[in-house]
Amino acid sequence: MADGNHLNLGDRGSVEGAGWMYPPLIINSALTGIIPSKKDNQHVPISPAEIAQDAKRCYEAGTRIVHVHARDADGTATWNPSIYAEIIGSIREVCPELIVCTSTSGRNFSELEKRSAVLQLKGKLRPDMASLTLGSMNFPKQASVNPPEVVQGLAQIMAENGIKPELEVFEPGMIDYAHYLIEKGILKPPFYMNMFLGSLGTTSAKPENLVHMINALPEGIVWAVAGVGRFQLYVNVMAVAMQGNVRVGIEDNIWYDAKRTRPATNVDLVKRLVGIAQSMGRRLATAAEVRAALGIAPLAP
Repeated sequence: MADGNHLNLGDRGSVEGAGWMYPPLIINSALTGIIPSKKDNQHVPISPAEIAQDAKRCYEAGTRIVHVHARDADGTATWNPSIYAEIIGSIREVCPELIVCTSTSGRNFSELEKRSAVLQLKGKLRPDMASLTLGSMNFPKQASVNPPEVVQGLAQIMAENGIKPELEVFEPGMIDYAHYLIEKGILKPPFYMNMFLGSLGTTSAKPENLVHMINALPEGIVWAVAGVGRFQLYVNVMAVAMQGNVRVGIEDNIWYDAKRTRPATNVDLVKRLVGIAQSMGRRLATAAEVRAALGIAPLAP
């Protein structure tokens, strides 16, 4: 089985008496997304100020990467780089250590020019990372179309601007495509990948599916797993136990409990995972360790 952290993430914590050496855990919080609204969950952060404050709370709880989407004033998803700039600037003002990953999703916007606009931000407004979905697939109510020329175009623009791709994988074939892009030199190490399980129309949230995907990963990759909807906690716990990392947040799951009686907050989702990880002998990675492992330079003072 592929190791979840071939790269150096600092001193490894051990599970007393078991002889196992677990790498520190990286928590990636997907705060907003493009689907959840305030009507669905009043805790969804929409404005740049709300997103920044939620990011700060999550960082203080243990998050080291935040995955952010931009919304217009009416809550509609947008690719507008000026709104992303406001979000990034607001996060860096209250939490400069946090690693900021922006979306380049093709779910609502297909044109490379729109999807890559956020990658052109400069200086302290430039994102540390950006999502790169490695293929097309169906969500429950719509398709996300990611043609090869757009995937490769986004990867090239990220490389030109010093932005680390957050590789997004919904199917095992997308891992094969990651190998292809690596062989072609389009993706360069170190690598970070999020695998998604449980979204209707893509790979189901079964342990054997996760094992298969992990075994297919490129060498040296830092991997994380997200469970969609009611599978979020189930999949996150599998990842923690298998020495991987996690993505958690309201973007993927608006409920805290399986019975859907308690709307989630991003910080409560993080705190629950931190408690689980600590009970299993895993400490949290520091922001500096994550930056070093993923080749992301510290922000200039």
